[in-house]
Amino acid sequence: MDTQPNFRQLKMQVQRRLTACLQKTEQFFDRTFSMPSVSYDIRGVKAGVAYLQQNSIKFNRTLLLENPEDFIRQVVPHELAHLVVYQVFGRVKPHGKEWKAVMEQIFQLPAETCHQFDVESVLGTTFLYRCHCQQYQLSVRRHNRIQRENAVYLCRKCKTKLVAVNEN
Repeated sequence: MDTQPNFRQLKMQVQRRLTACLQKTEQFFDRTFSMPSVSYDIRGVKAGVAYLQQNSIKFNRTLLLENPEDFIRQVVPHELAHLVVYQVFGRVKPHGKEWKAVMEQIFQLPAETCHQFDVESVLGTTFLYRCHCQQYQLSVRRHNRIQRENAVYLCRKCKTKLVAVNEN
């Protein structure tokens, strides 16, 4: 696979970025933090997820390969900030004032809560649903939950039940 050498290089860049950001947090808080474990096995539209109690981060390999510069610049510190905040302040709002301060004051980055990457390649199959006011593309997981009658999803605007378009 021709993306392998590129992916290896990107993994090294991610590690360097984590190390640099970790050094900034150690200087700021005047304490040491252990390097989180890192894996690249989350799928779907999330770019990264921080597992607070495990001190680990999972990144989306596909989104990293498709958006290397912005991913390394913004997503890597974003997820690390969650771990740092948990270790310093305990359980607080995920994108609360503590997280925002780490992003802006320590990492000198905008405290953006969501990435703006094109997610078409990682979106997967979707199913068309509607309410009284609009249409939605639901994931396979949500569609299956509805089909098994384990879940009901409501429109945030009109508060009516979402119905599969082919169920007229």
